[in-house]
Amino acid sequence: MENALGEGRWLLYARLMRLDKPIGILLLLWPTLWALWIAGEGHPRPWVVAVFVAGVVLMRSAGCVINDFADRDFDRHVKRTAERPLTSGKVSPKEALLLFAGLAGLAGLLVLTLDPLTLPLSLVGAFLAATYPFTKRLTHLPQAYLGAAFGWAVPMAFAAQTGSVDPRSWWIFLAVVIWALVYDTMYAMVDRDDDLKIGIKSSAILFGRHDRLIIALLQTAMVAVLVKVGLAFGLGRFYYLGLALAAGLMAYHQWLIRERERAACFRAFLHNQWVGAVIFAGILLDYLAR
Repeated sequence: MENALGEGRWLLYARLMRLDKPIGILLLLWPTLWALWIAGEGHPRPWVVAVFVAGVVLMRSAGCVINDFADRDFDRHVKRTAERPLTSGKVSPKEALLLFAGLAGLAGLLVLTLDPLTLPLSLVGAFLAATYPFTKRLTHLPQAYLGAAFGWAVPMAFAAQTGSVDPRSWWIFLAVVIWALVYDTMYAMVDRDDDLKIGIKSSAILFGRHDRLIIALLQTAMVAVLVKVGLAFGLGRFYYLGLALAAGLMAYHQWLIRERERAACFRAFLHNQWVGAVIFAGILLDYLAR
């Protein structure tokens, strides 16, 4: 048997951090890049970008660890999560907490290199990330709380880049919250039957048979809010082209989830990374064209 520092152990830790499944990193990274490029008017400082990219990886990994710690007694009853390292007993709760503390600590050290306003904002972000997993027991909208945790990178990006939080940036934050409700409801549709059996709450359960309609309304709201972002920050045609492409992708996601099949809902969830990508491409091209 390999010792605690053997290669097999590190692979278990990597799985616990979901480094083998980077979708969560991408879903957090894209809106972070939206905010950095808009805050920097197309020219964000390289060090700030590097810190935020590293911070995205660290905090998403930390969030996965604390999520599995909170859900360790539930995950074994869900087909998709039954073999996760913590719930299967391959990693202990103590190891998970130490790993979470180490990842959060590294992220905190990176924040210390940024504008002083970023530090108190990062503490709020860390609180949101650490408490999100427990909201599934309290509300049917943990997906909105996740959106707030992911969206908190937006005011942090403005603080790091400009030394203040532009009031207009809260429109970007709102778009991220709505987007998380969209894609994480698709994700929750995969586990809806299992969640009903074990008593976990989710937006998919709350929305019930109206899930597709409500997702469509949320997708429309997200696009509308991002139009407002474009108007507020004076973005141009390439940005709106990116939004149009994103809206087309959202229509495709509606087609994928039309039968509410688990595999198709999961595909729609994964495919949301391209929504974030085309919006960022629009922002990037818009500033490059100036």
